[in-house]
This record gives sequence, structure tokens and C-alpha cells, in this order.
Amino acid sequence: MIARLGDLVVGRTGARFGTRRLPCAIGRSGIRARKREGDGATPAGLVHVVALLFRPDRIGRAALPAWAEPIRPSDGWSDDPDDPAYNRLVRRPHHFSHERLRQGDPLYDLIVITDYNWRDPRPGAGSAIFLHRWRRPRWPTEGCVAFAPDDLLWLAWRLRPGARIVVQVAS
Repeated sequence: MIARLGDLVVGRTGARFGTRRLPCAIGRSGIRARKREGDGATPAGLVHVVALLFRPDRIGRAALPAWAEPIRPSDGWSDDPDDPAYNRLVRRPHHFSHERLRQGDPLYDLIVITDYNWRDPRPGAGSAIFLHRWRRPRWPTEGCVAFAPDDLLWLAWRLRPGARIVVQVAS
């Protein structure tokens, strides 16, 4: 995948948006062309921004672009390949395996949702590939791309629905 001007380009050593370089964390298993559910890898290739979610009890709406949507206490994300709602936003309680989007830690206070395996999800091909806050600088994720809080907020103001994110195996 060849990146274009205006793309967020992610590699194993960091990310670039325009002329700005941003440190980031990727999956604990690196970047892989063939992603599988639970493998800890960040999927290589092109994805697009679908939504921006935030914790309204932790981030004020005025701090975010108008298209940001609040995360409700009952929001979750299905990660169960047997779930008809696999790799989709779900409401809890939910009888299949899922991630809580409202967590006790700040990782999901601001989430950029991507369309990885989203439009027509293939069970087992990976779910919940988001941009979110990192736990610690460059601390590996389960497959998402994580940024410092200030950098994530900076990106949230510049990315729009449909924006391209190019994840490259070599960087």
C-alpha cells in the first residue's frame, strides 16, 4: 500500500501524519499481513476512520471535534467470532465475548474506530482495531495502535470519517 499525502502512516518505529512524527505503540506481535483474532498483531494495510468515541465523564465535549460520540456505560465491542455482531459495537449485557468500552483505566477514554474487518467481518480475522491511548510509552497493545494522550487528541482534531490509515510492515 502506497501512502498518500494526508494519510496517517503507521510503522513499527512510529507514525507520521503530514510532516509530524508521532511515537506510537503497536501490537505485541508486531505488524502482520495476516491478522487472526487474539494473535496480538497490528494488521498491515489500509483502513479508514469510521468513528470517534469518548468518555464524557473524563473528556469534555468542547475538547473534541463535533463528530465525536460519547461512550455509554453499556457500550461494548464484540470480539467473539461466533457472535452475529462480531467486530461491532454492542450493548451490554451481551451474551457473547466482548470488550467493555468504558474501562476503569484511561486507555479507551478516546477511541478512533477503524473499518478493519468491519464492513463484512470475517469471523476470526481480528476485531477492535482502534487508535487509543497508550498504557506507557511504546507499551505493546493487543493489536491496536496507541498514542500518548496529547498526540491522540491532536490526531482526533485532524482525522475525519473516511481518513486513511496506512499500516506498513516496514517503516
